[in-house]
Amino acid sequence: MRIDKDNYYLNIAEVVASRSTCLRRQYGAVIVNNDEIIATGYNGAPRGEANCCDTGHCYRAEHPEPIDELAAKHGNQYGSCVAVHAEQNAIISAARKDMRGATLYLACLDKDINPTPCNMCDRMIKNAGITRIVTRAGTF
Repeated sequence: MRIDKDNYYLNIAEVVASRSTCLRRQYGAVIVNNDEIIATGYNGAPRGEANCCDTGHCYRAEHPEPIDELAAKHGNQYGSCVAVHAEQNAIISAARKDMRGATLYLACLDKDINPTPCNMCDRMIKNAGITRIVTRAGTF
């Protein structure tokens, strides 16, 4: 049986996630337009900075911000993590003209996590012209 396109690109996003340098969670993103992969990205330290997987230390785990109800929500506590998100890395690797009307496929290697873009990534996705986001849990 032939795999459908959404699962095909989600599988690729999972392979991209395997390149993540994060010790906590590995995310991968693939931007597709007109059935062509425009860019990929995974989460990790900015170029030229030490990767958590190489140092064996998670800055966020070692320097947690105070936990309160707001901070515990997804997309908060940016100051405690040095990683650039998978969606951000994919977006900065592509030309905006190629992303207009595109789909972003987002995957996490931790199957218990339903990946959703944080507020900052959601804004970047919209400004890039990407109109559809697909995860294993669905499309939004």
